[in-house]
Formats: sequence, C-alpha cells, structure tokens
Amino acid sequence: MPMLDEQEFVRVTSQEIKGVPLKDRFVPMLAEYERITGFRETNPNAVYHHRLSLYGSPCRQCGKPLRSPSAKLCGACMYPAM
Repeated sequence: MPMLDEQEFVRVTSQEIKGVPLKDRFVPMLAEYERITGFRETNPNAVYHHRLSLYGSPCRQCGKPLRSPSAKLCGACMYPAM
C-alpha cells in the first residue's frame, strides 16, 4: 500500500466534504489519494492508516516499517530495533 508523508496526508484528508451524504463524503478524498499514489483505494478508513508518521523507520533486517516510532522489536521478523 502506498504511504503518505505529512504534506500528502493533509492534502488528501482535506478533500473530505463534511455535511453531505456519507456515500459522497469521501469521493474527492479517494480521488486525490489515487492521483497522488496511483493506487485506487475504495475504503476511506484505509487512507487514514497510510500515514508514514504512524510507523517507525524501516527495520534494519527485513526493511518493513516498524509498527510505531518507539518500537523496540520488528513485528515482522522480530529483529531488535535498537
């Protein structure tokens, strides 16, 4: 899944339209996410989890992002994240 840096995240989530029917509320947000990442997402909740700042740096062993910025162990390969 493509991840968003902070500027991209703000740009995407600011497209949500409040005060309209729920089925139309996230259409512009999902379109902006697709425009930026090239990935067509259909679940607006998933976009809120594609924010880089929620995760830690890449694991030195496997390269996957750590589960949080303060993680002490990689959740994927169990390598210590000193």
